[in-house]
Amino acid sequence: MLNVELKKGSAELLILSLVESQPRHGYELARQIERQTEGVLHFYPASLYPTLYRLEQRGWLRATWVEKPGQRRRRYYRLTKAGQAVLAEQRSTWSKFVAAVNRIAGVSHA
Repeated sequence: MLNVELKKGSAELLILSLVESQPRHGYELARQIERQTEGVLHFYPASLYPTLYRLEQRGWLRATWVEKPGQRRRRYYRLTKAGQAVLAEQRSTWSKFVAAVNRIAGVSHA
């Protein structure tokens, strides 16, 4: 199990990255994170939704309610222009951080 602080530090980057390609609702985001990390990361609603609301308040995400026949109403999040800029910056920062840690920790990619 990963340290909670590591997970918290990566949540914004993960969410912004997943909504970059298409709008997604919160439950779908949680499923995608778990699936794409092969179960290493799991976000519960209690931690995911406050992060989504914070990103929306910052103007990095825009949310809209969508109703589909036979389904309950869901709030879909999409990346804004400001969010795109932040995502590019976070990717760069994350890449530098991981490279620096790997140099010290002696971790190399297979």
